[in-house]
Amino acid sequence: MSHALPADPFLAAALEEALLGLSEGGLPIGSVLVRDGQIIGRGHNRRVQHKDPMAHAEIDCLKNAGRQSSYKNTTLYSTLMPCYLCTGAAIQFGVPRVVIGEDVTFPGGSCKWGSSRKFLETNGVEVIDLNDPSCIAMMEKFIRENPKLWNEDIGVD
Repeated sequence: MSHALPADPFLAAALEEALLGLSEGGLPIGSVLVRDGQIIGRGHNRRVQHKDPMAHAEIDCLKNAGRQSSYKNTTLYSTLMPCYLCTGAAIQFGVPRVVIGEDVTFPGGSCKWGSSRKFLETNGVEVIDLNDPSCIAMMEKFIRENPKLWNEDIGVD
């Protein structure tokens, strides 16, 4: 499956991670953590590969970035709107900005706190949605071809 890479180089890196996850038989969701114009962590959803319900792309990325004395001046990029698990991690560590590829196929969780976006913004995190066509097309295709796996991942099934 080929995709045009996004114009934003960090979203392009997150998309590369998503495609790596897909090539491993997992879900195509990727993430990078950036500080001062440099990627300091990369990751992709490895829930299927590791049989680990916690192995979401943003969590994998944060783990791969290792301990940071501070998350000030970092930006977390994700190809998809983060779920509550990943939203909570960004808030917990004080990541000030989250840039997403899209929230068309998954707008984030919805519960008493509202959407993931509202949860992030209410906790002082800036959310930038790039509404990237390549991220949308990749997820639409995956969801269409793998509805059972997708529904399991987002906790519907």
